[in-house]
Amino acid sequence: MKLYYTPGACSLADHIVLEWIGKPYRTQRVSREQRKAPEYLKINPAGAVPALEHDGWVLTQNAAILDFLADAFPETGLGGDGTPKSRAEVNEWLSFVNSDVHPAFKPLFGATAYLGDEAVIDKTKADARTKLRGFFERIDAQLAGKDWLTGSRSIADPYLFVVARWAKSNGVDLSGLDSIERFVRNMEQDAGVRKALEDENRG
Repeated sequence: MKLYYTPGACSLADHIVLEWIGKPYRTQRVSREQRKAPEYLKINPAGAVPALEHDGWVLTQNAAILDFLADAFPETGLGGDGTPKSRAEVNEWLSFVNSDVHPAFKPLFGATAYLGDEAVIDKTKADARTKLRGFFERIDAQLAGKDWLTGSRSIADPYLFVVARWAKSNGVDLSGLDSIERFVRNMEQDAGVRKALEDENRG
């Protein structure tokens, strides 16, 4: 397996899961500029990360890659306990982070810069932070009394870790959300998480 990633991007979630799986894999760092190059566009026409190569096959889209890894290695329990209900709960939270939380960061990442009016752009950023605060309050309630989103470690947790890091670095108010703070601290102490972060920082 080979993971294409960009440091700071959501591909970190896949990197962590590959560490948790414990099977051989390789990584290739791709800069934002390299993602626009014809060579990379042959791998992922969207010019985005992550992309996962496996046995001559390329898979893109973060949620799809995470689901594939969970299903390909069911012994890890990262897709639930094997019951349809457990699998659905994992996908419920994976979908929430992927489809609701992640896109809400777009104004903070410059998606509204085209508006050309600093006051309006700042308002879109403030609105994004308010919306994200509400999402993280919901997540904090889900984490109350639990170490993991669904009660046991799953593919949804590394993605939550990624967006929580984004929140901290982009001025999203997480004050008082003690369960999220605890979750982030626990993830930072996890050996697989530390290894993935060290690899990406080293490049």
